Amino acid sequence: MSSPALQALDRSGVVYRILRHGPVRSLPEAAEARGVEIPDVVKTIVVRRGSDDFLFVLVPGDRVISWPKLRTLLGVSRLSMPDAASAKEATGYERGTITPFGSTTSWPVIADERVRGREITLGAGEHGVAVAFDAEAALAVLDATYADVTDPETP
Repeated sequence: MSSPALQALDRSGVVYRILRHGPVRSLPEAAEARGVEIPDVVKTIVVRRGSDDFLFVLVPGDRVISWPKLRTLLGVSRLSMPDAASAKEATGYERGTITPFGSTTSWPVIADERVRGREITLGAGEHGVAVAFDAEAALAVLDATYADVTDPETP
């Protein structure tokens, strides 16, 4: 049986490839296991805007959320990241498997503008499984907003 993420992708009509790999402990390991460059491993970050108000932020693997940029975009003074239990309750997925596809609630999606025009990989709702697809085709289905909301990751 496929995950809610794969079922949602099937319903959407988005063309995708499933990438199955063993456990990974880091983003570079995930990139190697998926056969892609680090920026093409896109992290789905759940952000809390308020009580029972969340959104997904899609972040290229070589970047991190810029909280000032994200707060400015959203017009809010405070954002936070929920703990693992709250993130699972809001999305239906465990950390490390979270994706906007098939989430229990269709929260808004903000994608860093650097994913445009790329084939990206995203978690598929279960450990060791990812999907690869054209970012713009897939994110159009989610009605994602593109914006500059990240900074380079510093070692």
